Amino acid sequence: MNILVSGGAGFIASHIVDAYIAEGHHVIIVDDLSSGVLENINPKAAFYKTDIRGEELETIFKKEKIDVVNHHAAQMDVRRSVADPKFDASVNVIGGLNLFELSRKYEVKKIIFASTGGAIYGEQDYFPADEEHPTRPLSPYGITKLCTEKYLFFYKAVYGIDYVVLRYANVYGPRQSPHGEAGVVAIFCSKMLKCEQPLINGDGKQTRDYTFVGDVVKANVLALKYNGSSIFNIGTGIENDVNKLFSELREHLSPSCPEQHAPAKAGEQMRSVISSKKIERELGWYPTIQLSEGLCLTAEYFKNKNSR
Repeated sequence: MNILVSGGAGFIASHIVDAYIAEGHHVIIVDDLSSGVLENINPKAAFYKTDIRGEELETIFKKEKIDVVNHHAAQMDVRRSVADPKFDASVNVIGGLNLFELSRKYEVKKIIFASTGGAIYGEQDYFPADEEHPTRPLSPYGITKLCTEKYLFFYKAVYGIDYVVLRYANVYGPRQSPHGEAGVVAIFCSKMLKCEQPLINGDGKQTRDYTFVGDVVKANVLALKYNGSSIFNIGTGIENDVNKLFSELREHLSPSCPEQHAPAKAGEQMRSVISSKKIERELGWYPTIQLSEGLCLTAEYFKNKNSR
């Protein structure tokens, strides 16, 4: 198949590109490199440096005869979305619509969309949240992800384009960027290796569902084979707090690094964890990498990168 991966130079999507190529597919990467990295790009992929909002995207659809769109390009900084919701919407909603309109025009068979299980449910009524949990996003970022999901429902109902929405928990692993506010694992790794002091926001007891990138990749491979349209959570169903992350990473990278706390971030969600029972039932997906193993693999990646 010819698969277009938007954001294919980024942390998660670059791993997906590698897996699709290993499966024998022709992959077309579209990325403006605003957060993606050239060294992440698989040399066997066709690469176009362009913005998903731009008119030049149509030239790519015309040339490459796309079968599937895997849409990962996004403005993913929650705090930036709060500070500048218009920019957030321009990338996440208008950019998505540009892709979807071209998918309609050039008869794409399926769209796989990277949504959020961390931000879309808001403060949870029950733990872990399944796909039927009320969606009450507390940030423009979460709102735009939910809005995009609704547009995909529209394109399926009116134009017959199948979709698979994957609502990710907090994904971590090799290639994650330590810059910006997302990715506490990468931030801690980077600071410890530079002998800088990592800071834990608040008491560090806020919990998240940390899911290894390799497991997320497997869900994207399975999504290619899914017949129909649906929404699936991708997570472990297990809560872990920031203090535990710090403690385990310190063991691997900087045993003498002291634990220091900073003031809590205003409005930060205290608990987030999602259930993946639906995709386990329907596609046989389940997480295979436990947190301790995933943190070890991630720490080794950052160690090797730091030693170059």
